[in-house]
Amino acid sequence: MPCQHYNARPSGSKGVVSLLVIHNISLPAGFFGGNYISELFAGTLDCEAHESFDELNGLKVSAHVCIRRDGKVLQYVDFAQRAWHAGISEFEGVAGCNDYSVGIELEGTDTHSYTDAQYASLQDVTCYLFSQFPMMTSDRIVGHNTIAPGRKTDPGDAFDWPRYLSSLA
Repeated sequence: MPCQHYNARPSGSKGVVSLLVIHNISLPAGFFGGNYISELFAGTLDCEAHESFDELNGLKVSAHVCIRRDGKVLQYVDFAQRAWHAGISEFEGVAGCNDYSVGIELEGTDTHSYTDAQYASLQDVTCYLFSQFPMMTSDRIVGHNTIAPGRKTDPGDAFDWPRYLSSLA
């Protein structure tokens, strides 16, 4: 499904990809499977399909990829482009993380354990990104909660940071 919610990164050093942001998403909350996530990123979500979707009406968001529970990787935005995943955000004093980051959504919630297949795919995608973007390192991988504290909580307590980061060594 084509995604319309992206644009070009800024020119110069502000647009150099150097940060990886890990998110989670489920639509509706706690529901896994289906096409709602893809429809949200494509701007085609029927906001009347579920009562919780009212707050998503008119929302323009995306991610570079989403990793489903079975490990399938769905790419929505080319890594060279700016996806709209971080919102109001800041990392190491630099605002506007969308400009210089890649956003990966894991199908999940803050409290549901992520699957072995998701960790394996996340490792694969991360290693690919490291090969393409030399300024992106394991020290520059954060959760959405890190760049938008108080506003976001994902990927949540269920995300096993030590497991993931040790898989990259």
